[in-house]
Amino acid sequence: MVRCYKALSNPPPSCYNLRKVKIHVRRLRSGTGSSSCAGDQHPQLESPGPAGSAGGTPNRRTRFRLQFPQLALRRRLGQLSCMSRPALKLRSWPLTILYYLLPFGALKPLTRVGWRPMSRVALYKSVPTRLLSRAWGRLNQVELPTWLRKPVYSLYIWTFGVNMKEAAVEDLHHYRNLSEFFRRKLKPQARPVCCVHSVISPSDGKILNFGQVKNCEVEQVKGVTYSLESFLGPHICAEELHFSQVPAGNSFQQQLVTKEGNELYHCVIYLAPGDYHCFHSPTDWRVSHRRHFPGSLMSVNPGVARWIKELFCHNERVVLTGDWKHGFFSLTAVGATNVGSIRIYFDQDLHTNSPCYSKGSYNDFSFISNNNKEGIPMRKGEHLGEFNLGSTIVLIFEAPKDFKFHLKAGQKIRFGEALGSL
Repeated sequence: MVRCYKALSNPPPSCYNLRKVKIHVRRLRSGTGSSSCAGDQHPQLESPGPAGSAGGTPNRRTRFRLQFPQLALRRRLGQLSCMSRPALKLRSWPLTILYYLLPFGALKPLTRVGWRPMSRVALYKSVPTRLLSRAWGRLNQVELPTWLRKPVYSLYIWTFGVNMKEAAVEDLHHYRNLSEFFRRKLKPQARPVCCVHSVISPSDGKILNFGQVKNCEVEQVKGVTYSLESFLGPHICAEELHFSQVPAGNSFQQQLVTKEGNELYHCVIYLAPGDYHCFHSPTDWRVSHRRHFPGSLMSVNPGVARWIKELFCHNERVVLTGDWKHGFFSLTAVGATNVGSIRIYFDQDLHTNSPCYSKGSYNDFSFISNNNKEGIPMRKGEHLGEFNLGSTIVLIFEAPKDFKFHLKAGQKIRFGEALGSL
């Protein structure tokens, strides 16, 4: 049955537009050639009547081919556009995945009737990375049978190029679960700490970017920046950071620089899954404040960092701020996929990737109290914290203008090696 729709003179408001539905009727030629050619050349609209009837006499060889059902799809897509944003994401998420996965543009005709797939970035951001990371953390705590430990760890070592000769315990049967294997300790002589230079690398990893902070923006990778204020959060009072006087400035960057003639520098170190997962103090300094930002746990791989702007501002992170001999100093541990657990050894109150926190908020904690007005003193090379898998360390600090980095972008570095000096 074919129904003809006529546009109303005063159509009611709706979320979709009605279009004419084109229906083409093609009569296939019979084997005896009894059908006329006019049926193929001039499609006709059948009048309402019994399905399959043509001119009152049914024909089994008659076939109908309908064009894309625009009206029905527009109706459904119009309903989707009226939904709330969470419900819309829930409905369109599976369809978007199929749109990008199916070959030959199988779902591309949907775009002709008003449907628009989510962008790849929006699709990736909608993945429940926090929930997946918590599940991965539970899996890491499961004790493996003794016979299964060596095959599992050997596969991981082969995949990520782990050097077990540097581990304090080389026997793979010693590690009861994946979490213990990820957080393995190194031999004391495996990472000598450089005593000559003022700032050392806090961890093993790869140098993504370094240099001066300009225009209140920091480069996460070359050509991709993020806001300094969005990354660190609101400025902390000078009394808490042991600064006697903070000059008034128009920008957030100027507020962090406490001494005349100094500049603000940054360094980004990416920890791969096969790297040493603990991080240490990069210099002699005092930690006075901790700020925890709950957020997403997207991958911090350099390829993803080039793809998603302000990735480090979206991800969960722990910002430690304080001061060193040249002024402001901060170390930020950025979480990533399957790295929801960030542990700071001297902060027992810190609990990351917890469901009780909401995205967009932050939690402050001060290490300065009536009994401890100096904060937490840290010596160069001292154990500071650990990740459960690869992630990123971001250093932002104040130093004189003659501070020089001894680095190259993209180079591999190990804990204890020099980052820069005066």
